[in-house]
Amino acid sequence: MSRNPARRALPRLLAVAVTAAAAAAVLVPAPALAAGASDGRSQSPYVQAFQPTLVARATLSADHLEAGPASGALASPGNGRTGPWAGQVIPGFSAAIDNGDGTFWAQPDNGFGTKANSADFLLRNYLVRPAWQTAEGGDGSIAVERFISYNDRNGVLDFPIANGATDERLLTGADFDIESVVRAKDGTFWVGEEFGPFLLHFAADGTLLEKPFSLGGAKSPQNPYLQAGETPRVRASRGFEALAASVNGRYLYPVVEGSYADDADLRRREIHEFDTRRGAYTGRTWSYQTDQEANVIGDAFTVRNDVLLLVERDDFEGDQAVTKRVYEVDLRRTDANGYVEKTLVLDALRIANPDGIGAGDGYGTGEVFSLPVQSFETVVQLKGGDLLIGNDNNYPGNDARIPGSPDDTEFAVVDLDKVKIEPSPVTLIGHRGASGYRPEHTLAAYETAIVQCADYIEPDVVATKDGVLVARHENEISGTTDVAARAEFASRKATKVIDGTRVTGWFTEDFTFAELRTLRAKERLPLTRPANTAFDGLYLVPTLDEVIDLARHSVSCDGRQVGVYPETKHPTYFDSIGLSLEEPLVAALQADGLDDADAPVIVQSFEVANLRELDGMTEVAIAQLVSSSGRPYDFTAAGDPRTYKDLVTPAGLAEIATYADGVGLEKSVMIPRTPSGTLGAPSPVIADAHAAGLTVHGWTFRLENQFLPAEYRSSTDPNAAGDLVGEIRAFVAAGMDGVFSDHPEVAVTIDAVPAEG
Repeated sequence: MSRNPARRALPRLLAVAVTAAAAAAVLVPAPALAAGASDGRSQSPYVQAFQPTLVARATLSADHLEAGPASGALASPGNGRTGPWAGQVIPGFSAAIDNGDGTFWAQPDNGFGTKANSADFLLRNYLVRPAWQTAEGGDGSIAVERFISYNDRNGVLDFPIANGATDERLLTGADFDIESVVRAKDGTFWVGEEFGPFLLHFAADGTLLEKPFSLGGAKSPQNPYLQAGETPRVRASRGFEALAASVNGRYLYPVVEGSYADDADLRRREIHEFDTRRGAYTGRTWSYQTDQEANVIGDAFTVRNDVLLLVERDDFEGDQAVTKRVYEVDLRRTDANGYVEKTLVLDALRIANPDGIGAGDGYGTGEVFSLPVQSFETVVQLKGGDLLIGNDNNYPGNDARIPGSPDDTEFAVVDLDKVKIEPSPVTLIGHRGASGYRPEHTLAAYETAIVQCADYIEPDVVATKDGVLVARHENEISGTTDVAARAEFASRKATKVIDGTRVTGWFTEDFTFAELRTLRAKERLPLTRPANTAFDGLYLVPTLDEVIDLARHSVSCDGRQVGVYPETKHPTYFDSIGLSLEEPLVAALQADGLDDADAPVIVQSFEVANLRELDGMTEVAIAQLVSSSGRPYDFTAAGDPRTYKDLVTPAGLAEIATYADGVGLEKSVMIPRTPSGTLGAPSPVIADAHAAGLTVHGWTFRLENQFLPAEYRSSTDPNAAGDLVGEIRAFVAAGMDGVFSDHPEVAVTIDAVPAEG
């Protein structure tokens, strides 16, 4: 199809015009965006968006002990603490109930993680009163006022329990792994449990009222009723971590924390419905899809009929954390794949903290507050609409805030304020994610870019042997994964000719997706970015679908849906081996509802023929990449003598405008460098591109001196940080519309720092 550049240009999503720290906290749920936020075509200079803001926080010391027998005799030691401890540990809270009077029922889990090591941990529900730290003061402590002990004093259970020989029959972490709780209108407690998984019904004093309610056809390996030879369907410790109740209290909605062992989709999590009147499951279920396979559901809370908040988290903590989010789901709405549609409500790694609440308490307590704990397991909507979030600290092992010191238990209250943002006209693209801070093309890098205010995240797309599109800078992966150290893949090492160049290594097209998933990412530039090597070996190679899903379920700092900017790598080569990239790319966009002209998607390539092909396959925006030397490889393969220089003449740009909406130009194409390494005079290419109706994005802007013009270097150390903001300003002044950067948090500040002169 032909393009009309005057009618259609690359969407200019807007980078926030405030400091990176303040900008890094703006989020907006989709319904609010639809109701009032600018879509990029509005004439208003402002964007309406919700800004999650920390308004209160309170903590309970990790080492706090409550009355009772010693606990933790078999607990795994950590962070300088070794059990047993002279009392009952409170290892964080996995669930909470707002009493409306300043107190909360707060429930820990089974203690120390397993049936085998938690027989001395008593299952309790604590009544706590936070003395909130707010902008007005407050000591920020949590007082424990009393507790109820869960027990089976009526002898309801028909299997052995740790304290079965006592009159009280106090329940322990060897009997149940309690993870979630709701309170019925009659004051009794319904508890979601993982060993069964079971639903447990307790009286207000903690006495078990009925036999555990089992999930039919789905037992875990720890289920006391598991028969010899029976295959567990629920994975170990992946039962009912989350539980919500309907507004009238009749129905419960327990959520299976992980995927079923027999499910082909490892991202599927199942929501069930239980009728408390009948004491039985209704048979209604819903499927929820996590951002990535390893993520789990940490908690659930009903905000109105059929609408739930779900905590989705990964198992990482501190600066390794990727997903600590609260999504809203409506059980009445499912997508084309049958999953409940989810809308981001809160990214707990990006919360504004203008009052400095909790400042100095360790990682994530600065101007941008985060809850980077491993086990983000509590969300409660308070009466005024604020969200209470909290953690299970897995005492004594977690040290997300201060390495070597066990995490305190903490509650944080987040207000979803609506604010006006005056945007900037500069599009910010997280180059391979925030690759200056995390290994490139990992979900960690993409999430970091989003936290740092990227408008788009950029995956380079290659194919596996079985045709799955994955995010890697090149199809040769020895520099970005641990494949070279994997003896089982030694025989896959090969030498190939890729775009006319002989390359030796390991190639994605020689691995099935399942095989590729066994690899872990590593830093591509370890000498330049040694800090990033701390993340080597942690993260999977993501699929394009996972990257798209992360983007479409995220909101940029300017209140818009985060865009995705995929680049097809070596399309001529992949066509030659029967693994065409274009069809599965378009199919992925269609499956996620992102195949229209208004979608925040830009597809790019250094080749031309495949972009022309894509122009006939999709309505999304297209960008022609241009290097400062050489020619598109499809030109070479076809015997076309033209080079990239020919593409950026007025005639060449006019031709690009017939199939593309913009150009992605290497920096020196826009502003060449002088022989001394400084910036020279701008070339006419930006003006010529604009005259042809094309938007101009420049690549790649990096912080380290070795990538900067001489006048913006801070020293002779090639890896030291230079003046990236100054360099970007020079290109924006020349007319550049958007910037690819490895360092979004630096690039986003170009409007916050006054220009010299």
